[in-house]
Amino acid sequence: MDAEKPIKNPVVSIATSLGEVRTEIFLDQAPNTAKNFLDYVNEKFYDDLIFHRVIPGFMIQGGGFDKGMQPKATKAPIKNEAANGLKNNTGTLAMARTAFVDSATAQFFINVKDNDFLNHQNTSAEGFGYAVFGRVIEGMEVVQKIEKVKTGAHSTHQNVPVEPVVIQSMRIVS
Repeated sequence: MDAEKPIKNPVVSIATSLGEVRTEIFLDQAPNTAKNFLDYVNEKFYDDLIFHRVIPGFMIQGGGFDKGMQPKATKAPIKNEAANGLKNNTGTLAMARTAFVDSATAQFFINVKDNDFLNHQNTSAEGFGYAVFGRVIEGMEVVQKIEKVKTGAHSTHQNVPVEPVVIQSMRIVS
């Protein structure tokens, strides 16, 4: 992660129950994905949702479920911008999706290591990859704290934090 790289895009503060993470959202390199994410932020969609999937040495995922693991309704899926040249490196934000390439809505994840296998390889469903649209610029220690929480199963979901890690709010700060 290039913390010294100049910030030229919107900055979003993610206030969690374990601390604050500040992220630069790449409106310049992932315009549709970034706009989609920022629209959800401006609508306060993420407030009181949780990081519902935490896998140490891989990523932390949030933006889809409340504390009771009830899914929150989203807008229509967006076109996958994984071919934008950005890589799923440590500290980057990317859109979560299903097996369908263009299925991302509101859920996102933060890579806690370089996950090259998530990068765009080709146009097949298996090789398309996951669209990176931002990076952590402050608070990586909070991401690492979330990565270390105790997890278990909840209904059909695996890797769910035993104590909910709540996204208290997300706001554009600059």
